[in-house]
Amino acid sequence: MTSDAKTVVEYLEQIPEDQKTVVIKLQKIIKKNLPKGFKEVMNYGMIGYVVPHSIYPDGYHCNPTLPLPFMGLAAQKNFVAFYHMGIYADPKLLKWFTEAYSKQVTSKLDMGKSCLRFKKNSTVPFELIGELVQKMTTDDWIKLYEKKYKKTSMKV
Repeated sequence: MTSDAKTVVEYLEQIPEDQKTVVIKLQKIIKKNLPKGFKEVMNYGMIGYVVPHSIYPDGYHCNPTLPLPFMGLAAQKNFVAFYHMGIYADPKLLKWFTEAYSKQVTSKLDMGKSCLRFKKNSTVPFELIGELVQKMTTDDWIKLYEKKYKKTSMKV
């Protein structure tokens, strides 16, 4: 469920009430813990946290006119989604997160490659998300992205 909102404020106004509180709280936690350099934008119809062109002029290899995406936050039809490319790209970070999650939350982790899905507001580990957000700087992400994705996407 993507939005055509042009601003984060407009996006937040469109979210169903039952998800709005969680999304706003996650947004505040993310912004409080966001390493310097990342920028909050509307990206792919959701709130995005990107490495702007001013820091990484090459942009995203799939579409260089877009800034390099890193995290996303969205109210989907049946859940709140938090996307973090670091846990997709870095096995050590994924291991840390899944182990920490299992110690803090009793319900099973509902996760895709980079997507954490929260169907119940009571299962969102806000402080753990804050810790996760702090774990990777823009420089860390750029180096990992170039190592894992940019070079391989250029090979024929």
